[in-house]
Amino acid sequence: MDKSKFAFGKTNYILLAIGAVAIVVGFIMMTGPSSTETMFEPDIFSFRRVKLAPAICFLGFVFMIVSIMVKPKEKNSDNNK
Repeated sequence: MDKSKFAFGKTNYILLAIGAVAIVVGFIMMTGPSSTETMFEPDIFSFRRVKLAPAICFLGFVFMIVSIMVKPKEKNSDNNK
């Protein structure tokens, strides 16, 4: 199969994987114990859950957008003649 017919190159897939992993890590960092009606859990307002994890998710989405926008490098076989 001719690789020039693919829309994405190797770099695109690597950036997509980085973005997907960052999004998953961000959502995992947002998890934790929750408050109930009888007990308040102050960890729901921690820096990690309120600021750091959403920033990591946002960067993951930016990586996904960049990976779609990056044009794959084309190898010219005409120069080898």
